[in-house]
Amino acid sequence: MAKRDNHKLLTEGPVSKAILALALPACISMLVTSIYSIVSTFYVGRISTQATAAVGVSFSAMSVIQALGFMFGQGSGKYISRELGARHIKNSEQMAIVGLVHSLLCGVVLGIAGLLCLRPLSILLGSTPTILPDTMSFLSYVLIASPFIMGSIVLNNQMRFQGNASYAMWGIISGALLNIVLAPILIFVLHMGIRGAGISTLVGQAFGFLVLLLMYRKADDLKLSLRNFVWGHGHFKEILAGGTPSLTRQGLASISIALLNNAAGVYGDEAIAGMSIVARIAFIFLAVTIGLGHGFQPLCGFSYGAGLYGRVRKGYGFVLRLGTAIMLVFAALGLIFPEAMVGFFRNDPKVIEVGAAALRWQMVTLPLVPLVMYTNMILQTTRHPWEANIMAMSRNGLFFIPIILILPRLLGLSGVEMAQAVADAMSAILAAIVIVRFFRKLPKES
Repeated sequence: MAKRDNHKLLTEGPVSKAILALALPACISMLVTSIYSIVSTFYVGRISTQATAAVGVSFSAMSVIQALGFMFGQGSGKYISRELGARHIKNSEQMAIVGLVHSLLCGVVLGIAGLLCLRPLSILLGSTPTILPDTMSFLSYVLIASPFIMGSIVLNNQMRFQGNASYAMWGIISGALLNIVLAPILIFVLHMGIRGAGISTLVGQAFGFLVLLLMYRKADDLKLSLRNFVWGHGHFKEILAGGTPSLTRQGLASISIALLNNAAGVYGDEAIAGMSIVARIAFIFLAVTIGLGHGFQPLCGFSYGAGLYGRVRKGYGFVLRLGTAIMLVFAALGLIFPEAMVGFFRNDPKVIEVGAAALRWQMVTLPLVPLVMYTNMILQTTRHPWEANIMAMSRNGLFFIPIILILPRLLGLSGVEMAQAVADAMSAILAAIVIVRFFRKLPKES
């Protein structure tokens, strides 16, 4: 079978066809990751409420690891897509290995530092005394997996931005499926409990990373070779320009999760568990729209690098309309069946009560999230770091952090439950203003 010409597809083919061709494998990857999220939460929920809460607390640490991974992956990937659009192959190959090596080194340092400070780190992230042992057990394996998590994110993003989303898909799917199969064996058959969940996470991440390396070689668009590695601030400056919005977004997500856990912890472990389950459900719903965005970003990068600004406009409009429509459907389902959705993960009346209330609030503003998400993506990909960082800070930082600090003091548990919805509404207003300004400044094609 003839190899697809990604440059022609992304710069000449119909916009909707190009986006959907790249979005389909990305959506599959996101959906499989979501299924893994569902299954792992289900498994851990069968252990205890404390175990569910402990995994929820550990999410904020994983968000930091992912934040740095996305900084290197998105930063290097966006540069690669623009350079490939301009047909600068050598620059792209240098950036590919620079982004990967830096992410692996950063993962090793981060993992060691976290393990040396495991107990105080767990407490800082919002662990209560009753869930601290489970938190430390699960979190230790997450920290050991840091280099694999970050390396996988970098390889996945680089392949997507080259237009090779189908190859990237197999790496993500393989690790998630192995985790799904291995977790119940370790947790229930070998009676390892929360430690088994941590080990399966580590093994799944390591396996997925190795598969992604193999897929990178198979794609054969760029050579991933240490011979192309160069030291210097030029490449790192480009990584920061394209990747700091992802670092900002994910890093603030970590802080917001920790603040949310601390705010919910006042009302017991059940409240932490309920809010962590809602976060999983929201991620599942957003998986498809994130996948669509991943299909849009390579087209945006190639087209912008080639000076085809009309395709950038058309691509943004297409994914925004489609993503919003999908979120309206999911929001309706979440509003109709909130108790059943939360109860699937943990059949605890208090957990269901808290989770269902929070889920209703989030579903009200869920259709606004694609506007925020795609605005951030287009700003990052076209190298507008300041505007992109502002958008990246909005949903989980600029608005959410003051809201989660203020609303619970005024409204108690209800303030915790509605905090994310209020932040989403305010972020959408900001996104509308920013994207209108961006398109007014975007050059017209000659």
